[in-house]
Amino acid sequence: MNRKVIVIGGGIAGLSAGIYAQKCGFDVTILESHSIAGGNCTSWKRKGYLFEGGMHWLTGSAPNSPIHKLWRYTGALDDSVEIRYDEPFYEYNHEGTQIKVFRDVDKTERHWIDIAPQDEKEIRRLCGYMRKLKGLSMPVTDLRGVRVTKKSRPPLSLLFKGISAFGVMRKTSKVSRDEYVRRFSNEGLRAMICSFTAEESGIMPLVFTMGILAGGDGGFPEGGSLPFAKRMADTLTSLGGEIRYKTRADKVIVENGRAVGVMIGDARLDSDAVIITADTMQIDHLFATPPKAPWLDKMRAETLPTMNVLLSFGINADLSAYPHRYVWKLKEPIKLDTQTYEDMVMNNYAGDPVYSPEGKTALTIMLSGDTYDFWKRAKESGVYAEEKQKIADAVTAAITAQLPEIDGKVEVVDVATPLTYERYCANWKGSWMTEMKSGMNMKSYPAVIDELGGVYFAGHRMMPPGGLPIAVQSGRRAVQYLCRDTGTVFVSEA
Repeated sequence: MNRKVIVIGGGIAGLSAGIYAQKCGFDVTILESHSIAGGNCTSWKRKGYLFEGGMHWLTGSAPNSPIHKLWRYTGALDDSVEIRYDEPFYEYNHEGTQIKVFRDVDKTERHWIDIAPQDEKEIRRLCGYMRKLKGLSMPVTDLRGVRVTKKSRPPLSLLFKGISAFGVMRKTSKVSRDEYVRRFSNEGLRAMICSFTAEESGIMPLVFTMGILAGGDGGFPEGGSLPFAKRMADTLTSLGGEIRYKTRADKVIVENGRAVGVMIGDARLDSDAVIITADTMQIDHLFATPPKAPWLDKMRAETLPTMNVLLSFGINADLSAYPHRYVWKLKEPIKLDTQTYEDMVMNNYAGDPVYSPEGKTALTIMLSGDTYDFWKRAKESGVYAEEKQKIADAVTAAITAQLPEIDGKVEVVDVATPLTYERYCANWKGSWMTEMKSGMNMKSYPAVIDELGGVYFAGHRMMPPGGLPIAVQSGRRAVQYLCRDTGTVFVSEA
């Protein structure tokens, strides 16, 4: 009789863990509190429009990426899925000048120099950083001590690329964004770089992102989040695994220092192991005695939440003349609690029949920043709906001022706050990633607590800043720990 594994959470990490465990011979049951799988990788429908809430671009969409094997192994991608590569990737409108970021670094370099010849030296240096990260990809490795059907060995070219890239990443992570942009004299380039990265971070996010894109990765799978997650869920169930929707795990049952099942209300579900993919920042409620480990304390001390207010618009106008990611400087900044927004970042889904009816456009605006306490106070004081309407009105006015052709044509406005993310995904403070502050190095936290047998951890917190590739990797890694501990052969992606 196969050993039973319960996975708490049906997001990408949970689906990944479930699929890997099922393929390794375990009987898997995923407990998911929502009515669909995917967690933060999700979209929602409003009055004929589909609003993309989770996927913006996908690391591992390129066949030559090591992560691509994981996406195919889990069923997220297959030969039937078309990948879109928008060009330019990013466009910033600075007082009428369109400053573009292309996937081709050479093209970006020439374009920027044409705009700001006085900054040629610094432009070439920045693009040089991007070239050194071109083709860089997250390696897929095996846990020491686990038996595998085929070892995952990163190619030497990737190892050499990693050595070269490490120096660039270390150098660019130490310089704050605001300090860095002072090296440029062109105000448009300064504004574009600031719009691409957070105030507290260095330019490493820009360099890292452009390196991945320049290597041919970072496309957008057709349909976005919903079919992506559904394909993974279908893979699990086709293997014989089970997903119990609208089912919340209340407690992990621990006996003699080992997990032996999960309580769902008054019902007990026995298992030989439990994989927790719920947000590791707030899992204490799952245990009678909260788990303790140095790495868990360190994670909680170091984690800085990445959160946002996502505004989605359904517009009765075709905006396909605008690029997918279009950014401009506001004439009047928008204030929300302690946050001030001087730029508007628009994701434009015009022309995609998945997201809107023909001739219409779905678009989203993301207002990043920690506004969780503001929204929580608004909820508690009964003015939550009013505050959502205020920010909706302010952003609608800002978009209309920039795109006058939409005046009077906004049919749907939807506002998702950090409380929305918290309600649907149980994320800490409604955050869906971890901020990488200037000087912060990438790290990986263990998936186990030595004093707590049969419990494994996965999810986007396991390696900051997180995201979809971390989620799928962490599910895989948790199952490798499980296989190592149980003497089971891990079935690789070969």
